[in-house]
Amino acid sequence: MLSQENNDLLTRAGPATDAGKVLRQYWIPAALSEEINGERPIVPVDLLGERLLLFRNGSGDLGLIDRHCAHRGVDLWRGRLEADGLRCPFHGWKYGVDGRCLEQPGEPMGSRAFEKVRTTAYPVVEKNGVVFAFLGENQAPPLPNFDCFRAPDSHVFAFKGLWNCNWLQALEVGIDPVHASFLHRFLQDEDPSAQYGRQFRDTAANTDIPITQVLREYPRPDIAAEETDFGLRITALRHMAGGLTHVRITNQVFPCAVTIPMSSTMNITQWHVPIDDTRCYWYAMFTSFAEPVDKKTMRAQRLAEHMLPDYAPTRNAGNDYGFDRLEQETLTYTGMGMDINVHDQWACESQGSIRDRSKEQLASSDKAITAHRRMLINAIRKVQGGEMDLSRFLSEQPAERLLGPVAIDAIGATGNHAGIWRDMDAERRSACPWDASL
Repeated sequence: MLSQENNDLLTRAGPATDAGKVLRQYWIPAALSEEINGERPIVPVDLLGERLLLFRNGSGDLGLIDRHCAHRGVDLWRGRLEADGLRCPFHGWKYGVDGRCLEQPGEPMGSRAFEKVRTTAYPVVEKNGVVFAFLGENQAPPLPNFDCFRAPDSHVFAFKGLWNCNWLQALEVGIDPVHASFLHRFLQDEDPSAQYGRQFRDTAANTDIPITQVLREYPRPDIAAEETDFGLRITALRHMAGGLTHVRITNQVFPCAVTIPMSSTMNITQWHVPIDDTRCYWYAMFTSFAEPVDKKTMRAQRLAEHMLPDYAPTRNAGNDYGFDRLEQETLTYTGMGMDINVHDQWACESQGSIRDRSKEQLASSDKAITAHRRMLINAIRKVQGGEMDLSRFLSEQPAERLLGPVAIDAIGATGNHAGIWRDMDAERRSACPWDASL
C-alpha cells in the first residue's frame, strides 16, 4: 500500500505538481493527426491540466498554444486560421505557431508593442498519425528510436480513447501480466484468421496454440521486472504441459507508456496521458512487422466502440459497460463484450477517479507495478532537487540507440526459454520489410 501523501505525489499531474513536472520532461501524445487533417485544422487539447489549442497554419506548420488570447482571454478555438498563424476575432491579435504575437491591428499605426507579447507555446512533432508535445522547460530531446517511430507510416495505425480515471491506474493495468488470464479470458477460442486487429486473438510465435487458450489454462505466471534503458522489461512465464513454457514480453516505457505484443507480427505502444487528475486519454500506435497495416479495418473496429469528436467509449459506466449476464456465463469472463479495451476501461474506472492506494493490498504478482512506482518516485525526487532534464534518467544510450522495445508472445522448451523471445523477435525482424536490426 501507499501512504496518502505518496499516492497524491504519484497521481497529481497538473503544472505545479511534481509528477506533472516529470511527465513534462518527455514527449507525450497531444492529438491524433486525423483530428487536424480536416478542412479546419484546429482542435482543443486539454493536457496535464492545461487548456491548449493545436492548429496547423496555412503553410502546414503545427502550433500548440494557450487556448485563450493573451489580451482579454477570449477562446481562440473560434479564431481565424491564416497562412502564418491564428487570429483572435475579438481584437485581431494574431499568434504564430511559436506563440509570438505577430500583429495587433487595433493599436496605433507604427506600434511595436506586439513584439513584447508571447503566449504559452510548446514544441510539437507529428509522427505516424500522432502529434507529440513537449511541455518541459529545458530543450526538447529527440524522439527515441522506437519501432513505432522508425516504421514507415504505412505500417503504423494510431488511435485513442477517453477514460474517466487517473492516468496512473490506467497505466498500471498494462504492466500487470496476471490480469490477462482473468479480465480478458475468452471461454471459447476464435479463429485467429478472422480476428485481424484484435489483441490476444492470435497464436503464439511458431505454434498453432491460441494465446487465449494459454492465458485461460495457465493463470499463474512467473513474473520478472527488469530495469532497461527505456523503463522496465516485464517477463511472464507460463509453464505448460508437455515441457513447454509460454514467454510473454511486455514493457513499461517510462514514464507513461507500455509496449506490448498484439499478434505475432504486430506490437502496440500505448501512452496514458493525463487530461487532468481524473481523466486521461490512451494513445495507441499499432506497428506491423509484416504487411502494411489495414488502417481502414482497424479504424472501423475502433469507431464502432467510440464516439467522435472526443473518442469517448460507447460502453461506459452510464450503460454498465454493456454487461450481459448470459455472455458472462458462456463467452467472456466479464460479460462486457469482445473488445478488451472495454474490460480494461471498466477495471480502471471502477476503482474510482483516483484510486486510494492506502487501502490496497498488493501481491507478489504486482512486482512490475511496484517497480514502476519506485522509478516514478525516484524521478520525482530528482525534479524536487532541481534537476529538470530527465532525458538520461534511465539510459546512457542516446535516443537513436533506444530500439524496440521488444514485445512478443512465444512458446519454447522449458529450461531453454530464456532466449526464445530474442530468437522469435530476430526471426520476425529478419522478415520485416522495413527493419532487420536487433
